[in-house]
Amino acid sequence: MPTTQETHLKVLRHLEQNPNVTQRKLAAEMGISLGKTNYCLKALINKGLIKANNFKNSNNKRAYLYVLTPKGIEAKARISVQFLQRKLKEYEALRQEIEQLKTEVSTIERQ
Repeated sequence: MPTTQETHLKVLRHLEQNPNVTQRKLAAEMGISLGKTNYCLKALINKGLIKANNFKNSNNKRAYLYVLTPKGIEAKARISVQFLQRKLKEYEALRQEIEQLKTEVSTIERQ
C-alpha cells in the first residue's frame, strides 16, 4: 500500500505531464478511487503545491488545469529523492536476501 507521500509524488508527476487531466481519468490511471484522488488534489492545493485553474474556453465548466507551483516542483524533487533513497535501501535488503537464499539452495542441492 503506497504511503501518502508516494501517492502525492505520483500525482505531482502525473500532473506535470498531463495538467489538463480530469480527476476521473487521473484516478483510473493511478488505480485509486475518485474520492481518494479528489482528497489528494485538495491536499496538494491546500499545501500550495498545485493550482487548479478553470479552462476558460472549455465547454465543460468543471474542467480544470492543474499546474505545479514552484513550491510543488521543489516538493516533487524532495519527495523523489526520499523515495529513491528508500527504494534503494529496499533493493539492497532484497538483494542480500536473494544472495542468502541462493546460498541456502545451493547447499541443499549439494546434499
